[in-house]
Amino acid sequence: MGAPLAVLGLDPGSRVTGYGVVREQSGRAELVAVGAIRTPSGGDMAERLGIIYSRVAEVIREHGPAEAAIESVFVSKNTASALKLGQARGAAMAACAVAGLPVSGYPPTLVKKSLVGAGRAEKEQVAFMVAQILGVRNPGWPLDASDALAVAICHLNERRLRKLTGTP
Repeated sequence: MGAPLAVLGLDPGSRVTGYGVVREQSGRAELVAVGAIRTPSGGDMAERLGIIYSRVAEVIREHGPAEAAIESVFVSKNTASALKLGQARGAAMAACAVAGLPVSGYPPTLVKKSLVGAGRAEKEQVAFMVAQILGVRNPGWPLDASDALAVAICHLNERRLRKLTGTP
């Protein structure tokens, strides 16, 4: 039936970066770890990026995922916000690359459609479906962490689909 595969999902943000590790075996997803990396608001951006990098690296060392999936940067009207988000995403991706993890990126609309069936679903709908898929009642994690878990689950779904269709 195949060996278990653990995937690190990341929802990057300069203030809060959600993370979640999901393990799949025989098509069943299981929660391994979930949380949020919080950086000091208004702090030095380099310091904040260092915190994101260090904490993502720590999660990788602690839980040993084989692959990573990260939410892509959405198009924003506020260029300063988009730039900060891109930098946070880069810090998280760098931690994955240094650890030797392949990283796949997914746009938020694809993640939402994969889990909820609608690309414009609300965060609460995504959180509900994540909890259902993972069999967790009354999850206490923040929405950023739900989004990270959703990215990991989306990646597992996409991997399964590629395998079935023979698409690389």
